[in-house]
Amino acid sequence: MPIALEVWGAYALFTRPEMKVERVSYDVMTPSAARGLIEAIYWHPGLRWKIDRIRVCAPIRFTNLRRNEVKSTINTRAARTVMEQGKGELYLCTADDIQQRAALLLRDVHYVIEAHFDLTDKAAPGDNPGKFQGIVKRRIQKGQFYHQPCFGCREFPAQFCWCDQIPPCPDELKGSRDLGWMLYDMDYTDPEDIRPLFFRAKLEDGVLQVPDRDSGEVRG
Repeated sequence: MPIALEVWGAYALFTRPEMKVERVSYDVMTPSAARGLIEAIYWHPGLRWKIDRIRVCAPIRFTNLRRNEVKSTINTRAARTVMEQGKGELYLCTADDIQQRAALLLRDVHYVIEAHFDLTDKAAPGDNPGKFQGIVKRRIQKGQFYHQPCFGCREFPAQFCWCDQIPPCPDELKGSRDLGWMLYDMDYTDPEDIRPLFFRAKLEDGVLQVPDRDSGEVRG
């Protein structure tokens, strides 16, 4: 069943995976970021969210920002070694492992996310689309969430509300705009071989149509 979620915020960072050091945002929110934002509001094992389209309701504007980041990560092998041996350091000291990086962010973002959900095999006998639709709408209208919805990074929170009326398309976004290859989502079918999926993104009058996962438009 479809929903329309209006979201906005001061900053957003939907990182391009091809940028290895300095973070650079896509021009528009990615489908995976939109799904993550909705799941922050309501997630249930009995349903799976699918993004239909993302409407860009504000002009696309970029800004530069320098941020402090931890430069290292704890890998799986190190964690497994500590667990097996029962000793070792399983933490990162941010004071000793910090560095400053530049990021190219989006500012003053405003979107309407149109999505629907399908029931999964983990749905209980009493679960049905109408039940989930009612829960989702109530949570959105009350501003409830499991964890703070964000625009790509946790330090960029997203405000949200149920969308009753679609905002007009900004004049500068009218027409067609090719956004190039964009991250669609991650494929977790094989835990040993997690792969990114991409699709050719295009804005038509400020609307990003998101193809179905099984369509030939999604590649990975």
